[in-house]
Amino acid sequence: MTSLTRPAAWLPLAAAGLAVAALAGLPFLTLAPNRLVPGAPVGCGLPGAAAGALAAGAAVLLAGQARSWRARAALAAALIAWCVLLVGLGHGAAGLLAGQKPAARAVLGSGAWLALLAMAGLAGEAARAILPRRGGLAATLLLLGLTVLIAWAGLLDSLSLAVEYRARADAVAAAVMQHLGLSGASLLLALALSVPLALLRLRDGPAARLVDGLVSGIQVVPALALFAALVAGLSGLLALVPALRSLGLAAIGPVPAVIGTAAYLALPLVSGLAAGLAAADPDVLAAARAIGLTPREVLLRVRLPLGAPVLMGALRVAAVQSVGLATLGGLVGAGGLGALVFEGMAQFAQDLILLGALPVIGLALAVDAGLALLAGTGEQPA
Repeated sequence: MTSLTRPAAWLPLAAAGLAVAALAGLPFLTLAPNRLVPGAPVGCGLPGAAAGALAAGAAVLLAGQARSWRARAALAAALIAWCVLLVGLGHGAAGLLAGQKPAARAVLGSGAWLALLAMAGLAGEAARAILPRRGGLAATLLLLGLTVLIAWAGLLDSLSLAVEYRARADAVAAAVMQHLGLSGASLLLALALSVPLALLRLRDGPAARLVDGLVSGIQVVPALALFAALVAGLSGLLALVPALRSLGLAAIGPVPAVIGTAAYLALPLVSGLAAGLAAADPDVLAAARAIGLTPREVLLRVRLPLGAPVLMGALRVAAVQSVGLATLGGLVGAGGLGALVFEGMAQFAQDLILLGALPVIGLALAVDAGLALLAGTGEQPA
């Protein structure tokens, strides 16, 4: 049987307290005449009370003496509370919309969001008590699977977010693919630029200081300023060399988005790559040179294998950042999920913003978890 790791007692109690307070004092749903105006708050009722009680029970189980059955019971309670909340939201939304005009919307309230976050935290703590190395990933998959099943059963169809998705399902699917393309291209470009810069950074002297100043300086430039500068710079370049347009270069679209995102990825990649390559013990490096290995062989056969955990950590950080930063591509007409987010902001449409933001969060978590499993580091996804 897998050994149990008792979580800190205060964490599950705090999560349960947050869930109860959110359900008791904040809106569970809001009923609005349409998706562009604020709605009237609605309380949680019986589903919220049941979910709060389950959360409190899970917290008490986790805060007690570590036992296998306690962790499993706490995980079951947290998962049931999650389902109760979702079903209660869907049923409550259907009841609110009965007899209303077609444009009326039932929107998730702040209490529901905080309670769902607390339930996810409780499920994660319980799963980590059972599976210390993969508990977080297991809890995420369980919660996602339960949510998909409830949505597939049609129990969430009345929620405004589901209505918005049904109206834009094809656009969301296309935006996800565009977003993956933008983030992947940005990461590849950043890697291509960061590897030589990291090798330069290994050398003490002006070259290392120049690299540090370059990658650090980019981080202090606001995103709007950087993307605006890239658009202006590419416009000037294309005016001077019109033949570049035949290569697919354009001042508006994916090109400035990929370049700008890659620039922001340079700092974690260069720092992580340089740290990984420098992780080898000097005595090991001296021994490798003593047996006649060339600098290239030392790099490939000594530095890379010994620095692999650090290198993979830097790649994970950069990959997750690339998914998030690719959202800024919506500022320069690159499409992706950022276009949905900024369209929602322009219309003050909360659900449209969430329709773009939630997949970004999901993609970032999936990328991090996938790289963690690929690396076999045994670390929890961030």
